Amino acid sequence: MIGINRRNFGLLAGGFLASTAMPAFAQAKGRIVVGTWGGDYQNLQQAHIADAVLKDSGIQVIFDPANDTVRKAKLLAERRLPRGTMDIACMTRQGSNELFTQGAVEELDETKIPNLSKVLPFIRTKYSVPHIYTGRVILYNPDQVSPAPTSYADLWDPKYAGKIGVIDIQYQTTIESAAMISGGGPSNYEPGKAKLMELKKQGVKVFATNEAMAQALKTGEIVMCIMWNARGYMWQKAGINIEIAIPKEGIAVYLSDMCVPKNAPNKEAAYAYLNAMLEEQPQVAFAENMGYAPTNSEVTLPPELAARVDYTPEQREKFIMPDLEYLLGVDSSLQDFWNKEFKA
Repeated sequence: MIGINRRNFGLLAGGFLASTAMPAFAQAKGRIVVGTWGGDYQNLQQAHIADAVLKDSGIQVIFDPANDTVRKAKLLAERRLPRGTMDIACMTRQGSNELFTQGAVEELDETKIPNLSKVLPFIRTKYSVPHIYTGRVILYNPDQVSPAPTSYADLWDPKYAGKIGVIDIQYQTTIESAAMISGGGPSNYEPGKAKLMELKKQGVKVFATNEAMAQALKTGEIVMCIMWNARGYMWQKAGINIEIAIPKEGIAVYLSDMCVPKNAPNKEAAYAYLNAMLEEQPQVAFAENMGYAPTNSEVTLPPELAARVDYTPEQREKFIMPDLEYLLGVDSSLQDFWNKEFKA
C-alpha cells in the first residue's frame, strides 16, 4: 500500500471534492435535438454554439427548424409521452410561459447552468433561459417621413395613408402598440382594436413575413412600420434606407427563450447547451450578425455596436415587459379580432 500522510490525504481529498463538485454538464454527451427557427438564427447557433463552444464536448446537435407556433403545438401534443422528440425548445417569452403553464417544460435546475447567474435579473424566469432580446421601435424612410416619428401615433398621420405596413405574425405587438396610444397598455389591449380599425380605413398593408416588409421598405411601397430594433439593424446592414426611432410610449421588450421539455431525452446535454449559449462568443455573434442585445450581463460589446443594439441602464429601467398572464387569457380573442375584423 502507498503510505498516506496528512499532506497526501489533503491532496486526495481535495481532488475528490473537486471531481464531485464538477458541474454535471461537463459529463454530458450524446445527441440533442434543438427545436428552433431556421435561417440565420439556426446558422448562428450551429457556428457559435455547436461548432465552437461545444466542439469537443461529445455532444451532437441536431436542429429541428419550424416556426414557434408549430413547435409549441408539437410540445403540447407530446407532453404526456414518457420520451419526447426535443431536448431544447426555442420560444418567444410568451410561448415559453404558456408551455410552462401547461406543464410541457420543466423548472430549470440552475446548478446545471452556471452562466445563468450572469443573466440580467429582470428577464430571468424559473422555466427558461433568455437567449437574446431587443426593443420595439419605429422604422421609417428618412427621405419620405418628415419630421422623424416620435410616437406610434405618427403611423396614423393621414399624410402617410396607404404607406404604412404591419406584419401578420406580429398581431399581439401591433395591437399593443395601438393600445398604448389610445388609453390601454400591456395589460389592456382592448383600446387598440378600435385604433387599428382606423388604420385599416387608411389603407394599411398587412405583410405575411418580416422579409416581405423589408422588401416593401426597400422599394418605397411602405415608409413606416412598427418593428424590432434588431430587424432595423439587420435591414440597415443590408442597405435599406431606414432610420430607427424610439417611441415616446416606451421600449417594449421582445425575448427569445430556450426551454427544456419535461420529457427531453437528453437533459444533461440540454443543460450543457443552455450554458454554452450564454458564453461570450455566441452572445457577441448574435449581436453582430442579428442586432440582438446579449442577455449575459458580463458580455461587453464594442462601443459602436453597443450603441446600435444594446440598451443603457436608464433605458432598461423604463422597459415595458409583456404581461404574460394577461396574454394567456386574451390571445385567442386577439387572433379572432386580427383575422376576422382587421384583416377581413
